[in-house]
Amino acid sequence: MSGTWHDPRIPAPEDCVLRPLLERRAAGTPDKVFVRYADGTQWTYRETLAIARRTAVGLRGLGVQQGEHVLSWLPNGPDAIRVWFGLNMLGAVCVPINLAYRGRLLEHVVANSDARLIVVHAQLVGRLADIDRAALRAAVVLGGDATAVDGMTLHPAGVLAPAETDLPPPDRPIAPWDTQTIIYTSGTTGPSKGVLSSYVQIHASAEASFHYATAEDRCMVNLPLFHVGGTGPVYAMLIKGGSVAIVDAFDTGSFWRVVRETGTTTAVLLGVMAPFLMKQPPSPDDRDHTLRTAIMVALSEDTAAFSARFGCDIYTVFNMTEVSTPIVSGRNPPAIGSCGRAREGVELRIVDENDCEVAPGETGELIVRTDTPWAMNHGYHKNPEATARAWRNGWFHTGDAFRVDANGDYYFVDRMKDAIRRRGENISSFEVEAEVCAHPAVREAAAVAVASDVSEDEVLVAVSLAEGATLDPAGLIRFLIPRMAHFMVPRYVRIVPELPRTPTQKVQKHLLRSEGVTPDTFDREKAGIHLKRERIGSS
Repeated sequence: MSGTWHDPRIPAPEDCVLRPLLERRAAGTPDKVFVRYADGTQWTYRETLAIARRTAVGLRGLGVQQGEHVLSWLPNGPDAIRVWFGLNMLGAVCVPINLAYRGRLLEHVVANSDARLIVVHAQLVGRLADIDRAALRAAVVLGGDATAVDGMTLHPAGVLAPAETDLPPPDRPIAPWDTQTIIYTSGTTGPSKGVLSSYVQIHASAEASFHYATAEDRCMVNLPLFHVGGTGPVYAMLIKGGSVAIVDAFDTGSFWRVVRETGTTTAVLLGVMAPFLMKQPPSPDDRDHTLRTAIMVALSEDTAAFSARFGCDIYTVFNMTEVSTPIVSGRNPPAIGSCGRAREGVELRIVDENDCEVAPGETGELIVRTDTPWAMNHGYHKNPEATARAWRNGWFHTGDAFRVDANGDYYFVDRMKDAIRRRGENISSFEVEAEVCAHPAVREAAAVAVASDVSEDEVLVAVSLAEGATLDPAGLIRFLIPRMAHFMVPRYVRIVPELPRTPTQKVQKHLLRSEGVTPDTFDREKAGIHLKRERIGSS
């Protein structure tokens, strides 16, 4: 088959494939800073290309071939970037691993990846000793020395910094539809699935998410680089010719200081990040920073207040590892709770369990397809059953419950598996959590279904408190009664120091569900707080 094509929907290699794209940036703006790290180290585009080439030469010396899958198990920082970029310079596939993985979950990912080589931080090597490593035979150890692992060859860091830096072209041109990464889903409810993502997909997702950004922007990357929330901003700024500030993780107390120190102009505020920042005491320095824009997911009632307090414009999106940001908003969207509207080039439907479209305003599963080939995932690696389920009838099934209003604004309702059904009513855990978090003492909340002694479910909400705050659970119930339907008001309230989270900041609700009603859980019915439906129109 010819290496050329004539489909204008697919971006040219120099616009989306890492190797020619990075070479173009290094030629056009060689001295512009592309990445700033937490320790203040900076790489220009020219330096980034040189480091990526040197790393690629080292990987090639270890036998890494075009199309080969290589595991990267590294924290945010220079090594994670150079290994990712070095692999893609060869046309190899970067397979980053969640830093929290161990035991059977780690074993699953290692086996599923088909990798024979891993580039790993020294502190993580020991976790490989006690698992079945399948095809994995060798490791490059970065960040220190590691204890030997029986049956594995451990290479020192120096193999990725060879004296020879001449990188020959790949055996064949790296195509836009080639697999760039395999990123594993969070695995909160079962074994992680490896999402096959092409260069076209990450390009489409980055362009849609950061449609407002320019070459003058610097994006803070505070989500891990084994997560699309970390890789997406990096690639978006590479596409735009901008820059990134890579930090270890989001931290409420230091966020604005880091924005100022790094010159960050845009950031992604995912989940609890924006509410945590809003719950900080007001300060005269609230507008003394460089942040001009932010992508806020989800769009809460505090959005306008956040924009007014901190002086930055807000956008929102809906995205997941498998898709390419199909829903986006304009600047400062007025529809609170919305994820935005369908972007150009995608089709969206909201359907029932038989893939039949539901009526406008009703809740169903969001399914997606694009008009650009390869602009979404091309399956789950070595999991044809999951791929077939997700892609049935030619649409990708997100597993998310949505509704759409008459204006075309899409609203996330819940993960399909997290929906709660009580007394014949369907309850959105997302909506319960939003109301609970409106209480000034609550830092974050997670609502889950627990078994009812009658039928169906009862609502349990686990909450962690704002710094220095105290909370009377009965007082929280009284706060909620006028704010939500009677059937949504939680029966159980459990106060915890922190909600259990994955390193990508997703709440592990399955742990809360499995723990259920613990001895320290408040039961409003035992406390004598009984709620009934208000009878309307009856005497």
